[in-house]
Amino acid sequence: MFYKVSRILSLTLFALLILVPVMVVVLGTFKGDLELMTKPLALPEQWTLNNYRTLIEGGQITTNFRNSVIVTLASVVLTLFLASLASFGIARMFNKVANLLFTLFLLGLTIPAATSIIGIYELFDSLGLRNTLHGLVIINIASTLPISVFILTAFFRQIPLELYESASIDGASPWRLYRSIALPLSRPSMGAVAIFLFVINWNDLLYPLLLITQSDLKTLPLALLDFRGEYAINFSMIFTAVMIASLPMVVMYLAMQRSFIAGLTAGAVKG
Repeated sequence: MFYKVSRILSLTLFALLILVPVMVVVLGTFKGDLELMTKPLALPEQWTLNNYRTLIEGGQITTNFRNSVIVTLASVVLTLFLASLASFGIARMFNKVANLLFTLFLLGLTIPAATSIIGIYELFDSLGLRNTLHGLVIINIASTLPISVFILTAFFRQIPLELYESASIDGASPWRLYRSIALPLSRPSMGAVAIFLFVINWNDLLYPLLLITQSDLKTLPLALLDFRGEYAINFSMIFTAVMIASLPMVVMYLAMQRSFIAGLTAGAVKG
């Protein structure tokens, strides 16, 4: 009885710790700054869409949104393609070369991003990749490829080798094995990794802050910093921009939640 009550209380407290800040942000998008500061948890005295209208009519937020969409989608698609190719090769090879390649990708997980920002800045500056969207795509791929290969390799190794062998006997090439067997069977894991990559790339602030200075090339997380002044912060506009920035992630999860859950539970039950 005590365990059941304590469990309910702890879960309720945890839910409140999550829901209260979310409620403040959502309600804050319909308030002015003064009302938000004085009555953060109260309903708006007058429901208004002025904050959303100001952001959209200003035009800059739509440009930032477009930049984030371009960078995120390109990064996710290319990372999935490269990671699936690498994972497919590593999973099918049972030799020292495969172990060496997998170890090299694992080493990429051990290097904190903050320790290499000076080298990244100098390299991208010398290559002319600063203030470019494709420069952000390149660094996103490089930073998320190790974790993608690590996750996908585990899923590809669960595919029975007999499927590959029977298809090879029928004359299937390695590319055909990858396209017709590996990818269809690993669709749940690919969906789970896609959501994972989407959240990482969409919310990334470090690399845009490091490489982008032009206002028309800023992504949404970087654009949020523009609402922070030297002496004051426009919280109502920040909350509104945060809500707009959160919508794609919610839509992405709702559209692919089945693949996400299936990917997380793949391999949990044997037999």
